Amino acid sequence: MKVTLSALDTFESSFTPLVVIELAQDVKEETKEWLKNRIIAKKKDGGAQLLFRPLLNKYEKETLENQNLYLVGASRLRLLLGAEAVGLVKECNDNTMRAFTYGTRHNFRGFDDDNDDFLTMAECQFIIKHELENLRARDEKMIPGYPQAKLYPGKSLLRRLLTSGIIIQVFPLHDNEALKKLEDSWYTRFTLKYQPVDSIRGYFGETIALYFGFLEYFTFALIPMAVIGLPYYMFVWEDYDKYVIFASFNLIWSTVILEVWKRGCANMTYRWGTLVMKRQFEEPRPGFHGVLGINSVTGREEPLYPSYKRQLRIYLVSLPFVCLCLYFSLYVMMIYFDMEAWALELHEDSGSEWTSVLLYVPSIIYAIVIEIMNRLYRYAAEFLTSWENHRLESAYQNHLVLKVLVFNFLNCFASLFYIAFVLRDMKLLRQSLATLLITSQILNQVVESLLPYWLQRKHHAQVKRKVQALKADVDATLYEQVVLEKEMGTYLGTFDDYLELFLQFGYVSLFSCVYPLAAAFAVLNNFTEVNSDALKMCRVFKRPFSEPSASIGVWQLAFETMSVISVVTNCALIGMSPQVNALFPESKVDLILIVVAAEIVPIRWDLETRLS
Repeated sequence: MKVTLSALDTFESSFTPLVVIELAQDVKEETKEWLKNRIIAKKKDGGAQLLFRPLLNKYEKETLENQNLYLVGASRLRLLLGAEAVGLVKECNDNTMRAFTYGTRHNFRGFDDDNDDFLTMAECQFIIKHELENLRARDEKMIPGYPQAKLYPGKSLLRRLLTSGIIIQVFPLHDNEALKKLEDSWYTRFTLKYQPVDSIRGYFGETIALYFGFLEYFTFALIPMAVIGLPYYMFVWEDYDKYVIFASFNLIWSTVILEVWKRGCANMTYRWGTLVMKRQFEEPRPGFHGVLGINSVTGREEPLYPSYKRQLRIYLVSLPFVCLCLYFSLYVMMIYFDMEAWALELHEDSGSEWTSVLLYVPSIIYAIVIEIMNRLYRYAAEFLTSWENHRLESAYQNHLVLKVLVFNFLNCFASLFYIAFVLRDMKLLRQSLATLLITSQILNQVVESLLPYWLQRKHHAQVKRKVQALKADVDATLYEQVVLEKEMGTYLGTFDDYLELFLQFGYVSLFSCVYPLAAAFAVLNNFTEVNSDALKMCRVFKRPFSEPSASIGVWQLAFETMSVISVVTNCALIGMSPQVNALFPESKVDLILIVVAAEIVPIRWDLETRLS
């Protein structure tokens, strides 16, 4: 017999706080009471049947700030039934992976009625988030106390409260004891070891664990390139044209590593249960708006927005804007080449050591300008993609990734292609690649990790001084933790992290044959990146909600596309080399045919492995 929530009592007088809800300071009391009742009400009455209490009691509210912070938790039984509702997949005693059901709970490995560790904390917080997001309006026409915040049957209350500014934020709490154990095994001791990917998954969820798994795999995949590149760089340093062997290895390497990753990723996600987990029905984005109507697929009442209007916005506004940005990027690139010509002319006239250092200045300035342009364009791309009014979060992300990747690719690599295939200056190509790669890595480390960490430390010290002045009867530990975490920056997802690896993969796979040290610098950067990203996740940003993932998503396609471009680029560089040209002194047609055939073979093999 199927066990339902309405048939069981899931109430507990005390609970472990898992999630924090912060309301705006001026929220009306009737709104607070209504929200509380909806959260604690039974499922059959339209509630979430969760546990809910304010962070501060009545006396503490009179003496302390931050009065509108509330803690949300759930009983163990409620979490198990929630695990069944979201379709979590767990390992059974017979070693198979199946969707968890409460009725067959004893068939699952590690389950015991007295064991509270069957569900990870990340899974518990994901369940609570799912239940809060599925709190839906029934017969309410508006949020009590806010007539302008309209509701309709089936509308997600949490999303409406967030877009109305009534709820400021919802975030999961850290478990300080579990976090300390994770830090000790992850990054506090700087040693060369594998990352605890399963522990990361247990604490942060599959999406974060897959990123760190991919970062670790990509770093180890770079080591053969670095090992070959070091002696190649040392012994063939002055002869810029002897890159054929390294380019041939580069061509094979960039194709093979992604296929090996796909198999390793599938093994991980099968073990975690997300590979076979059924996808949840995707709700409309919080920012999606339109005229209220009936969705012909779901039968629910929700905002509807004509597809042709979205297409008009994409093709008449977004596309021209992206093209304008690409043109501006090329214009800045030509300014860079003018600066290079000026620095070279100055050096040739004087020949001093000072002017030899000056030769690197244009590349450094250009690298900094590229990073600034990438970040400014990112904000514009987010605004445009939001303005296009995509209904689903997945569609929003796909359009955003496409916009950002196209611009970043041209902005970062156009100058290198121009030097390689128009100017055909391998010395300048080596210098530009080295400067762009190293400068971008240093800037990313400072902007993404060191600066946020320093700011967070300053704020942490301020919070500690406030807490030390509190009354003795206040639960200072929990109060300090919640207040500190609510002021932390919000982790916006793995987008920027994957983008950094994507550009690094481009630098190494496209042109490292003329600068073999590129892979070695990438390895060194990634060893520090693992630790700085881990520090960022644990100490700089709020804990993100766990999100089940079966792969790295659209980034797999992005890396595979870069791999194909790398094959074509390396084949073209091989065809341009003096060694290959010497084999065909008479007929250039034969050379072109061989280069094209060399491009087709790995690309066809790559396609066949994806389809198989």
